Amino acid sequence: MSAIGAVSCSCLHSGVWLLKPGMQKMSSLGLHTAARCAAKDYYEVLVLGGGAGGIAMSARMKRKVGAGNVAVVEPSKTHYYQPLWTLVGGGAKQLAASARPMGSVMPKGVEWIKSQVMALDPDKNCVWLENDIKVSYKYLIIALGISLHYEKIKGLPEGFKHPKIGSNYSAQTVEKTWRALQDFKEGNAIFTFPNTPVKCAGAPQKIMYLSDAYLRKTGKRSKANIMFNTSLGVIFGVKKYADALLEVIKDRNLTVNYKQNLIEVRADKQEAVFENLDKPGVTEVYQYEMLHVTPPMGPPAVLVNSPVSDEGGWVDVDKETLQHKKYPNVFGIGDCTNLPTSKTAAAVAAQSGVLDKTISLVMKNELPVKKYDGYTSCPLVTGYNKVILAEFDYNAQPLETFPIDQGKERATMYHMKADMMPLLYWNALLKGYWGGPAPVRKLMHLGLK
Repeated sequence: MSAIGAVSCSCLHSGVWLLKPGMQKMSSLGLHTAARCAAKDYYEVLVLGGGAGGIAMSARMKRKVGAGNVAVVEPSKTHYYQPLWTLVGGGAKQLAASARPMGSVMPKGVEWIKSQVMALDPDKNCVWLENDIKVSYKYLIIALGISLHYEKIKGLPEGFKHPKIGSNYSAQTVEKTWRALQDFKEGNAIFTFPNTPVKCAGAPQKIMYLSDAYLRKTGKRSKANIMFNTSLGVIFGVKKYADALLEVIKDRNLTVNYKQNLIEVRADKQEAVFENLDKPGVTEVYQYEMLHVTPPMGPPAVLVNSPVSDEGGWVDVDKETLQHKKYPNVFGIGDCTNLPTSKTAAAVAAQSGVLDKTISLVMKNELPVKKYDGYTSCPLVTGYNKVILAEFDYNAQPLETFPIDQGKERATMYHMKADMMPLLYWNALLKGYWGGPAPVRKLMHLGLK
């Protein structure tokens, strides 16, 4: 079986990222006034973040050092399985199916500190939370995810109050995508990709393929000009899957405009302004009947200029062991790290298995030996019953699980993404029992010999 699919490892913090920076501060103060303090001021293992990486590692650490010695810092009340949001935006799944109360996924007995991390002080082995609360640790796992920055596009997030615009990257806007698709009459349907790192590089175009399929099914496709305006110069970073996607794009009469970066949305006029990255300062205004926005993204604010981060604000870890390059008792996992691989929940699954072994050896004063190969996966949804299952490594080379050509659209892979992967996520990854498909891959290929 392949890895968990698509969109992310970290849960979006209840819409906080939709707000502009000044509003974020007010929101977080209002949200967490009743947050309870840590039961203790020291934990053997402290985990920052309650997304996929944080919950998976807290479950693994509980088995290693005991529940009472592990704490997770996470302000959100809800945990989302974000890979489902592609299908929610396309009307194939309900948003409620992607959500569970944070308390229900927190490993039993592990301390849940309902607060926000304000600062990290790895030289003193402690972190600072809201209300000047200090919590110390022996080992620190940073799993803070990636932040969405709609506010970096002029006219957003306030533009989401208007119809015809949505985004599959937020619980607050994903259902607006589906409404915009249903309300489509005639004109341009535009799908964007920002000029920043993103979680799951395939997600921005998946909703384009679903929209194409829906408009064909409802008899509106002849009235639609569907275009993918991407800041990149290629459709996908792995040639095998890029070639397959370009065939899909050609067959379905879709348009791709490369090196186009969304800089402004005039939602009241249904206009989107793009800058030509090859000609800085040169812009073009598009009229839209439907607009799907993939927001600019970046490291969480607490990590920017932090001692644990590189110049870009990402947690600076060894790409094979996930151990911090400077602080040997600090580790990183998932979207918040500078690991040079695609940021997906599939990557988190593979990383969790490696990190578990890394920490086990560090706890014994031994050198880590297990190496992460950069495995990541993106089930590229190309229709309501079609998926190209992309799996690859650090070198952008296919690293496939099944002994078939995964560069082809397959209904079996769609059902795996839509129906099997959520079960694997909730019941295996979050419980610390799924470390990626490597063992399955070995069995599959040994069976052919």
